[in-house]
Amino acid sequence: LLAFLMVLLALVTILGNMLVILAFITDRNLRHRSNYYFLNLAISDFAVGVFCMPLYIPYSLTGRWHLGRSVCKLWLTMDYLLCTASVFNIVLISYDRFLSVTKAVSYRAQQGITSNPVIKMVAVWVLAFLLYCPAILFWEQVAGYSVVEVGQCYAEFFDNWYFLLCASTLEFFVPLLSVTYFNVHIFHNIQRRQQHSSTQDCESPRRGSLSWRFCLSLRHGVFSPPLEAEDSVSSSTRPKKESLVTESSSPSRGNSVTPENDFSISFCATTRSKLQQDKKRAKSLAIIVCVFAICWAPYTLLMIIRGACQGKCIHNSLYEITFWLLWLNSSLNPFLYPLCH
Repeated sequence: LLAFLMVLLALVTILGNMLVILAFITDRNLRHRSNYYFLNLAISDFAVGVFCMPLYIPYSLTGRWHLGRSVCKLWLTMDYLLCTASVFNIVLISYDRFLSVTKAVSYRAQQGITSNPVIKMVAVWVLAFLLYCPAILFWEQVAGYSVVEVGQCYAEFFDNWYFLLCASTLEFFVPLLSVTYFNVHIFHNIQRRQQHSSTQDCESPRRGSLSWRFCLSLRHGVFSPPLEAEDSVSSSTRPKKESLVTESSSPSRGNSVTPENDFSISFCATTRSKLQQDKKRAKSLAIIVCVFAICWAPYTLLMIIRGACQGKCIHNSLYEITFWLLWLNSSLNPFLYPLCH
């Protein structure tokens, strides 16, 4: 039963993330900046299911590594690299969403190298590699000896408390604080916009010129109306004798549809739509972050405790549970992506 569950989790991880990758390749509508970061996350999670899980299943069931030291180091390098890249991708997604919500105009106007998603995607992989992989590959050579027993496969720093504390801080605690900060600011920004929208809501077309000004105020001064539009608004509010007479004699005059009214209705609809879209994406991003925290926190804390007591105070079965819980995050991510769109 245990073997079946492990294989099932690997298959779900592979198929789920493969569908995300294929959707991005086949559907051109998905190829905008923020979705590149979801693609990067799906690639790292897909590689976890293809490479890391299948090699670990026999080792977990038998308790012995049968593939040699070279494959062991390759597996460790890929496992730490992919899992760390997955975490950093979640931070990048949160940061991108933070900019798109709180600094929408400058976000859309970004050009050049800093706005290129490929540069940021490569940076994620480089940083993920530098965090653990040099230690995995060269710890034994620097120390001059190996602490890994024959038939076992784990990193040389497995029981080194100082290294684990520093690495876990950079891999989990700093990313968790970062995404929490981004999400809190996103929700605060949306809440402020929603309150502003409710207090200065768009008027009916009967008072088109006034509603147009109210709608513009929802943008907090970001949108500047054209000069001609300002003139039309100003002229519409000027007291004219003939317009007053016409308005008093014909009540339907106030309900006529003018270009200003059309613009105000369209602008208000767009503003409300953007606000609702941001609210939906913020909630879905918060779910992804919460799932990440739930899946990663037990393993990270357990590894720090295990390193402090040299592995003597943590039962191996508890370690196995938290290890698979960490990989479960890669299986759940593709099912959370549709919530963000």
